[in-house]
Amino acid sequence: MSDTTVQIIEARNPPPETVRKWTVSRIVGTALCGVWIAIGAGLVWSLYSSFDPDVFFKYMPRMVDGLIVTAKLVVFPIVFGGLVAIPLALARLSASPVVQGLSFAYVYLFRGTPLLCQMFLMYYGAGQFADELQSAGLWWFFRDAYNCVLLTFVLNTAAYQAEIYKTAIESIPRGQREAAETLGLKKSVTFWKIIFPQAMITALRPLGNEIIFMVKGSAVASLVTVFDLMGVTKLAFSRTFDFNVYLWAAIMYFSIVEILRRTWDWLEQRLTRHLVR
Repeated sequence: MSDTTVQIIEARNPPPETVRKWTVSRIVGTALCGVWIAIGAGLVWSLYSSFDPDVFFKYMPRMVDGLIVTAKLVVFPIVFGGLVAIPLALARLSASPVVQGLSFAYVYLFRGTPLLCQMFLMYYGAGQFADELQSAGLWWFFRDAYNCVLLTFVLNTAAYQAEIYKTAIESIPRGQREAAETLGLKKSVTFWKIIFPQAMITALRPLGNEIIFMVKGSAVASLVTVFDLMGVTKLAFSRTFDFNVYLWAAIMYFSIVEILRRTWDWLEQRLTRHLVR
């Protein structure tokens, strides 16, 4: 009896252990789907049964304004953090122990401490050096909570993006560098024209995850009086005690994340279509 025939027979008649595992997995999956459907139905019923049009039309425009602030707290740090992350990633790959050690210390510090702690240190810590900052002409920047949050987010995401770029660059086969050297290309041309574009494709998915993490992490800005989406939501709840405002905020956050996820999937498929066989 050939191997192909044996495989066909096993596929048609799987062993009892496989059948039991498949049955248990199906039961558990169905139960979890039922739980999520029940939770979703409960949330929809809560929104419908306790909907207050006065609260909705009064605070929804403010929540939209807060959503715009949240978008700025995500877009600006991702862009400026990326500009910091690229040289930081190159420093992580440097042959100099001093440069590599300093860059490692920066990345280790910001990745090893909570974002909330970093934000408090930036906002409240700056007040401890108000005189020094005023003499340096920088107090105008650090006295604004929004600027402190923005700077914290830039420094934080720069550390994460640097590790993403570093890992992506290291994933490119060394043979491509050797081939470029054989052709007599300069190292700068090899990096920016050959290595870096491929590394960016490799880093595309982790960067998408980092953006989504930033969207969800931006909610901590409300703790230092920044009226982002969560800040406005907390204000609305403190004045109305309507729990639905948190459900509206959750729906808005979920919508942003889902739009970003689908957009990133489309972008990844578009940029990697030449890799599909």
